Amino acid sequence: MSQSSFEARVPIHPRSVSGRFRNLKTGILVLAYGVFFLLPWLRWEREVGPSQAVLFDIPNRQFYLFDLVVFAQDIFWLAGLLMIAALMLFFVTGLAGRVFCGYFCFQTLWTDVYMFLERHIQGERPARLRLAKQPWNAEKVLKLGATHASWLLVAFATGLGFVLYWADAPSMVVAFFTGEAANAAYITAGLLTLTTYTFAGLAREQVCTYMCPYARFQSVMFDRDTLIVSYDQERGEGPAGRAKPSRDRKTREERQQAGVGDCIDCGYCVQVCPTGIDIRDGLQIQCIHCALCIDACDQIMDKQGWPRGLIRYTSESALEGKKTRFLKLKTVGYGAAILVVTVLLALSIANRPDLDASVSQVRQPLFVQMADGSTQNSYEIALNNKTQHRLDLEIDVVGLEGAVLDLGRVQEIVLDPAQRATVLARVRYHAEPGDPSRLPMGFEIRDRDGVMDPLRVDSQLSLRP
Repeated sequence: MSQSSFEARVPIHPRSVSGRFRNLKTGILVLAYGVFFLLPWLRWEREVGPSQAVLFDIPNRQFYLFDLVVFAQDIFWLAGLLMIAALMLFFVTGLAGRVFCGYFCFQTLWTDVYMFLERHIQGERPARLRLAKQPWNAEKVLKLGATHASWLLVAFATGLGFVLYWADAPSMVVAFFTGEAANAAYITAGLLTLTTYTFAGLAREQVCTYMCPYARFQSVMFDRDTLIVSYDQERGEGPAGRAKPSRDRKTREERQQAGVGDCIDCGYCVQVCPTGIDIRDGLQIQCIHCALCIDACDQIMDKQGWPRGLIRYTSESALEGKKTRFLKLKTVGYGAAILVVTVLLALSIANRPDLDASVSQVRQPLFVQMADGSTQNSYEIALNNKTQHRLDLEIDVVGLEGAVLDLGRVQEIVLDPAQRATVLARVRYHAEPGDPSRLPMGFEIRDRDGVMDPLRVDSQLSLRP
């Protein structure tokens, strides 16, 4: 008889728990949801541009982040942010394990809300287990239907909330529900509704266990000094193992005399786990370090009148009676890298020029020989005003004495805030005997009102092929 290599999923119905880690998770969840859903509605007054605090304006290739306007030319800042995020992930994981998974990951945050809705509609864990086993009837249809309807509502709100970052939020909401929004808005909202409902409602822990790559390479970042959610086996098991309380094993002293540990084998830590593992079996790939099992165990210890910490955040070194070392070469290296990249990114943002300019030499033809014996080169000068005020510009040729600049019919170059323009410039030069085939030169761009410092862009003048 052949045995299938596929194991069917056993639905997990976590039990609710209260405690300091549950309160921390709830606080982070409320903050994250508040930022995600309310940020597009935050107004922000600017001299020029939209009044939305955070807006990603793709058609105009401008991202508005409060007082910072990010242009397409500044996209390398995104690489800096991604580097900081990756280094922070490695840094925190090396110190405190998978706390990102347990507290900040989108999958965790949305699954928490979905489980809250499920408990609110279907009841606590025993009621949900009974509902899952009972035959289909009006109660089951009503409760499951209401659960999935609430999940779809949250999923749709998530998709629509994401879309609001890419257009003016009030106008987009009106356009969305009147059928006047762009097709991309409906497609994006639909895809996010589907994926949110599937991942947070249907797949849940399977995303963390089978789909997320982070669980696979986390062990590379762990060491014996990494803080992880751990079960104190020596205290919990004792020489005779763990055992439920009995008439002659009720107090801690009686249990110790019998060689029994502090774990009363209540199973509360397993029941509250969102991935369904038993932390008493040791560190497992499914553990997301949410620490709900710590809250559960602490409640039991409090009821028994015994010290907390049977399950706690600790390191393997501490469990062995050694000192946990936080200051390690790996930690210092990640911290230094984060500091360097952060400083470089901050300096790049702070020192961004008011005007972005680039010069491209027209190469068809590379040069033109004029009737008076001079050589003419043509250039395209791309200008982008990155300020929130108007710039009145003038351009001169520098670095090549005797060169003459011709801007054709352009009498003045005025750029409104965030405006872009391309100017065709021609440079004529009478070559001297012995001049090389190419001469260095540049264009100096100045603001007539003195708002910005002069900007020089280097190029070259071609005299021969």
